[in-house]
Amino acid sequence: MNDFWNNISRYPRFFISSFAGLILVILTPFKNLFKIKKLRVFVVLGFVLFVGILYAIIRTMAGF
Repeated sequence: MNDFWNNISRYPRFFISSFAGLILVILTPFKNLFKIKKLRVFVVLGFVLFVGILYAIIRTMAGF
């Protein structure tokens, strides 16, 4: 029974490390784009646009 609880206690750590790895894999192409000077402006504007649209959508969904 002790083995069971030991295995169960490992799941949160596995979830956190898997999630962190997923975020790193998703963000790596953007980091590479940010290294090119011409594309920095587009990456920053794209991020600002994404956050603005997301904010507008959530605000509309909430009814504010």
